[in-house]
Amino acid sequence: MDCRRGEDVMEAERDAIIAALTSVVDGIAATFGPVCEVVLHDYRRPENSVVAIAGSVTGRRVGGAMSEIGMRMVARGDEAADELNYVTRTDAGKLVKSSTMLLRDSSSAVFGALCVNVDVTAASEVHALLGALAGTGTAPEEPPVTTFGDDIDSVVDVMLDAHRHQSWALLDRAGRLDLFRSLDERGVFAVRRAIEQVAGRLGISRASAYSYLSQSRKQANTGGHS
Repeated sequence: MDCRRGEDVMEAERDAIIAALTSVVDGIAATFGPVCEVVLHDYRRPENSVVAIAGSVTGRRVGGAMSEIGMRMVARGDEAADELNYVTRTDAGKLVKSSTMLLRDSSSAVFGALCVNVDVTAASEVHALLGALAGTGTAPEEPPVTTFGDDIDSVVDVMLDAHRHQSWALLDRAGRLDLFRSLDERGVFAVRRAIEQVAGRLGISRASAYSYLSQSRKQANTGGHS
């Protein structure tokens, strides 16, 4: 009973933090203008983690899903750390500079994040032009493409596609375990129904998918190799 009461108190604390930050989202976005988007995530519901949003850099809305970055944070759990000033590119080609700042309760448990996304596409183009004019321009490193969407299934599909370099039928046992381990590390299996989705895409049974996931986790925990 005491444990249940303690968890209820902790949930109330998390709810209060989310509520307090909801009113901050609009203010941050307004400060930086139309190139800025601020997103408040509640990781307790990954399929609908977006609880507040201002701006439209990634085109999401309240009730939308977390991105690949959020799923990776969930997979790391309380060991996750803030990721600041990283650059990615959206499916639509926008260059986005972002910061993901984790929300923790008084027990230091991660339960959400406040994310700031700034569209730096125009700034990058101007920088490249000035560099070319000055004769000092160098080819910038191509940032990774990140999938942002309101549908968590589409995010999982993109992540699965990125890891399918070879047909499942041609992978040996080690390759299959590596695939499941990589997906697990990226937070795919923190999403409800993801195991069924992955099994369907790979053309295997749900039982087989659970078995490969279990084996990959056991191997990771023991530091063993197949």
